Amino acid sequence: MEIGQKLEQLTGLSVYSTSVVEVEGTTYFLARGDEGSRQIGKWAHRRILGVQGNGAGFEGTPLGQDDQSGVLLCPLTPANAAALRTRLPWLRPAVLGLQTSAGYGDRLGLGTPGHVQAARATLRQDSGQATIAAIFAQQSVRENARTGRTPQQVLDDAMWGVFEAGWREPWGADADHLKTPAAVDDFVAAGYTLFTIDPGDHVDNAAHTASPAKVEAKAQALPWDVLQDTARDMERRYVGHSFDVGDTALTFDPEALWRAAAKYGRAIAHTVHMYRYLVDQVGEHDFELEVSVDETETPTSPQEHLFIASELRRLGVRWVSLAPRYVGRFEKGVDYIGDLAEFETELAKHAAIARALGPYKLSIHSGSDKFSIYPIIARLTVGLVHLKTAGTSYLEALRTIAQVNPVLFREILDFARESYDTDRATYHVSAQLAKVPAADKLGTGDLPGLLDQFDARQVLHVTFGSVLDQFGDRLLAALQQHEEVYYEMLETHFQRHLAPFARHPL
Repeated sequence: MEIGQKLEQLTGLSVYSTSVVEVEGTTYFLARGDEGSRQIGKWAHRRILGVQGNGAGFEGTPLGQDDQSGVLLCPLTPANAAALRTRLPWLRPAVLGLQTSAGYGDRLGLGTPGHVQAARATLRQDSGQATIAAIFAQQSVRENARTGRTPQQVLDDAMWGVFEAGWREPWGADADHLKTPAAVDDFVAAGYTLFTIDPGDHVDNAAHTASPAKVEAKAQALPWDVLQDTARDMERRYVGHSFDVGDTALTFDPEALWRAAAKYGRAIAHTVHMYRYLVDQVGEHDFELEVSVDETETPTSPQEHLFIASELRRLGVRWVSLAPRYVGRFEKGVDYIGDLAEFETELAKHAAIARALGPYKLSIHSGSDKFSIYPIIARLTVGLVHLKTAGTSYLEALRTIAQVNPVLFREILDFARESYDTDRATYHVSAQLAKVPAADKLGTGDLPGLLDQFDARQVLHVTFGSVLDQFGDRLLAALQQHEEVYYEMLETHFQRHLAPFARHPL
């Protein structure tokens, strides 16, 4: 009899066999109380940590009043998560370097085992190592505000999922879209390893089309003291020089330089400020940085990308990945919208710049469900890429609900339709509400397929905060009761995302 089965007989709980591990004479496992188990009680459809052996540092209760088994049953609290990380070091997030990577934003805190199942499909047969490194904890400040979760909860939820699924490869934790120094502290305290700085509020989109005179005036007004530079010195570094990046040579005339400086100069200054604050807060611990200018109104040209990277490097910033604003539209939850040939031409230049000035990875934000461009990205980046996803896991949760609890899904659908006009305000989406049918217009068998329809996906995607406020407890309970269905949905969905990149690992 395997150890998981013995623990089930001993505890009366359903044990996740993939979680069971023995280290220095103590056995650790994750379990839950399912229907028919002796210990269902307060553990019904809830997970619990079991520690058999040295339980020092864990908060819990013995298995029974006169128990001699040495099993301590512990709730999944932050204190117990921290204690487990001290015993099992692979449960601590790590820096991942330049390895091809994917971020799995999980707004509900239940999806990591499904993400792990998808990530396992990228393991090398010869070594058992992952070709695509995983960032299982990834949430933005905006998403945390809408879900009511804290950075610590996000990281701990991912860690429990890693433990449940028995993942032993390094994994990361991404503090996504940090805009102010005040937002950094809680992520540092929780132990995040990747920090994504978003200086988008400091990008001057008007400089993209302003007259040359206005552009030069904007550039002259930049915070030159923070940039440790002067307008004349900047001009000397760029104008009249040729910058070789792969098969392409980029040049700047005065107007192109001032336009790049006016558009991105204040964003660069803010990034430097954020980076230095982060260095002070993190101290001696390893961390990685991503710079993101993707949430802006206008694309980042290759010259502007080169300018941003050159200036950040001059100012001492070190980063592992950078997200320009690519051509075309990267809307939430749907495929790429734009000219594929134009995207390929521009991405080739961005990838060449990332190799020449780094190397660093190109990051693909709002990267989920962009199936038409994954082969292009994988081929041109040759592994130097980070794919960032978020809401698509939530949509797979709704697909699960449509299958296992159609009554609840109908309520969510109609509520999302009512909330869409308000909730869409902070997103770049183009879904038309008129194209999303009301719940009473659909048969039960039609509900899961609604998650494949463009307009419905976006309406359901951007209303997640309002939906969770209204239906959160019922939604989570249904997913916990049918967790295997949810995991399978995630595994299937993410294997489609990862497959093109697994063929082109760094």
